[in-house]
Amino acid sequence: MTEPESGFADELQQGLFSHLLELRSRLLKAAATVILVLLALVPFANRLYAALAEPLVKRLPHGAHLIATQVTSPFLTPLKLAFYAALFISMPVILYQLWAFVSPGLYKHEKRLARPLLVAALALFYLGCAFAYFLVLPAAFRFLTAVTPQGVEMMTDITHYLDFVMLMFFAFGLCFEVPVAVVILAAVGVVDLPKLRGARRYAIVGAFAVAALVTPPDITSMVMLAIPMCLLYELGLLAVRWLVPARVQPESEEAAG
Repeated sequence: MTEPESGFADELQQGLFSHLLELRSRLLKAAATVILVLLALVPFANRLYAALAEPLVKRLPHGAHLIATQVTSPFLTPLKLAFYAALFISMPVILYQLWAFVSPGLYKHEKRLARPLLVAALALFYLGCAFAYFLVLPAAFRFLTAVTPQGVEMMTDITHYLDFVMLMFFAFGLCFEVPVAVVILAAVGVVDLPKLRGARRYAIVGAFAVAALVTPPDITSMVMLAIPMCLLYELGLLAVRWLVPARVQPESEEAAG
């Protein structure tokens, strides 16, 4: 190997090593944030679980309550919820560390698009979780308690309830990312604004299909997810018009003119 080639290989190795060190530092900072928040939440774990269970407990028949079917569930389940809550609260810091690691390698126009997308993705995920907790879960539990057969007492296991609610939060949070997904598809050139407008009817059908799969088996919950997804699709069209450069969507500029 010649001297210039050897120097280039050394520089490449040093650059890779420095990137790995920075990645390690960012991951440690993110993990430390989650651990600190978790330690702060552990004393309030039971209160957190009581707040999470409120949409169901309020709608249980008189005398019914949540149960623990495993010996360690009363301790481990609230602790598990505290970890989820710590992850949820720490997400802005985790995303910031990810952004700080990735952003130096992005072009200016990529940074201009990525910043609002990251903020919007986080806000929409939180909004989806809040929508599920305050609106969808009470409606779903009202329906489920109403259709419980006579002679059957509804008493849900606390671990199963936590898993169900976390799955609902995750599903609703992802479904609320529709505008971000639309903007990304337009930004990479997969679709443009006229195609997105033409696909509106398919988006509506898809929203109802996804809502039917994600929500509990009642029509109210399905409609409560499908309609926001349709509205968020329209919001995505507006975001494409505002954020995606004209060179990515030449047809849309001609249609607008």
